[in-house]
Amino acid sequence: MSMLRRLFQPTLLVSAMASVFAASAQATELTVYTAVESDDLQKYAERFNAAHPDITINWVRDSTGVITARLLAEKENPQADVIWGLAATSLLVLEEEGMLERYAPQGVENLDPKFVDAAYRDGEDPAWVGMDAWVAAICYNTIEGERQGVPMPTSWEDLTQPEFEGHVIMPNPNSSGTGYLDVASWLQLWGEDQGWDYMDRLHNNISRYTHSGSAPCSLAATGEAVVGVSFAFRGARLKSQGAPIEVVFPEEGLGWDMEAAAIVAGTDQQEAAQTLMDWVVSQEANELYNEGYAVVAYPGVAQPIENYPADITERMIDADFQWAAVNRERVLAEWQRRYDSKTEE
Repeated sequence: MSMLRRLFQPTLLVSAMASVFAASAQATELTVYTAVESDDLQKYAERFNAAHPDITINWVRDSTGVITARLLAEKENPQADVIWGLAATSLLVLEEEGMLERYAPQGVENLDPKFVDAAYRDGEDPAWVGMDAWVAAICYNTIEGERQGVPMPTSWEDLTQPEFEGHVIMPNPNSSGTGYLDVASWLQLWGEDQGWDYMDRLHNNISRYTHSGSAPCSLAATGEAVVGVSFAFRGARLKSQGAPIEVVFPEEGLGWDMEAAAIVAGTDQQEAAQTLMDWVVSQEANELYNEGYAVVAYPGVAQPIENYPADITERMIDADFQWAAVNRERVLAEWQRRYDSKTEE
């Protein structure tokens, strides 16, 4: 089954998690689409609800690619009021389609400018605001690596070597934002010709492509894979929980993307949507983001994260989110043509 067909299967789209965290009969209801990891989402939702019990949020959660596809499919009849925790590259695609409502949340001026839509620096209200950055990394199972004679990699190039054949898993970029940031960053690091050549060689060693960005690290943590290309905070959290993994930050540089938030154009719940956006950029919310992410939008908030290198921001590549957004459809189609045969069902 192709990834594009999977994205638009109704049973998969409607199975996204929908939870209500308030119970007031007078509460204003918001429908919020999100790709935030499930364990973090519950924490965020409970904290927002405690501050704003007059707003009931109906959460619809799925992976980045599925949520993005769903929003685009609903363009003429939007079902969401707010998007909270979707890749900035996806929000740039939605902005280009005229699907986002410009709004400057209270306190947006306190954020690091690179976490705010560039239009804000030109005097316009931003179409979206960033929350935190998630960064590419490799999870390596030390026990299985030793048992199966697979060395710990130190670079992206290492993963193309013969000893890694059949031992590497990574996310499919059509469904996973982590997968797309990997692909987009490799194409930016090395240029398109060398980037596709790298992925051709990597594909030879791939066991399978997963639909979830966190799955490769989780599978490495349980020993179901030796090497999982995933994102840093998932690996750091699993290692802190005692998993026999090392979190590897490849020496060539680390791709990254932002979780970001925006109001969907045309919502009839403007006031409640703006209240949520005000909270999204608050120091309180950024302190919550920092429990899982080493880099957050609010300067001075981030504290060191266990198992993260102190110089994580220096290892992040100079990512061109606009390029990644503009070329997204073309890159995903080419990736699917070349590699989709190894995607899990």
